[in-house]
Amino acid sequence: MSVYQRRKDLTPRTRRQKRIRTRIAGTPQRPRLNVFLSLKYIYAQLIDDSSGTVLASATSLGKGFAAASGRANVAAAKAVGTLVAEAAKKANISAAVFDRAGYKYHGRIKALAEAARAAGLQF
Repeated sequence: MSVYQRRKDLTPRTRRQKRIRTRIAGTPQRPRLNVFLSLKYIYAQLIDDSSGTVLASATSLGKGFAAASGRANVAAAKAVGTLVAEAAKKANISAAVFDRAGYKYHGRIKALAEAARAAGLQF
């Protein structure tokens, strides 16, 4: 399989994600805030890349999430951003590196980031 064929198999978002991940890495002091969007739910994790562990996480699927606001819209993204910032405070994390995972910084991604900042997480 040639290099061209391998690149052709990747989606544009996956290409952007790989390019971003070469520049961003999480440490125990500043973990990587990774965001994943599915059609039904929104997920956010604080990851320490040096040890490969998840330090805190929040999702629109989990407990403590208000189902009335929806599961994958902008309101849900704001709620998940607030939840991940609260989980970070419990884990004694005050700063993070934001990893948008190849998504555009718009809509749900932007709402999650701004809600996490408003709840006290710095990045």
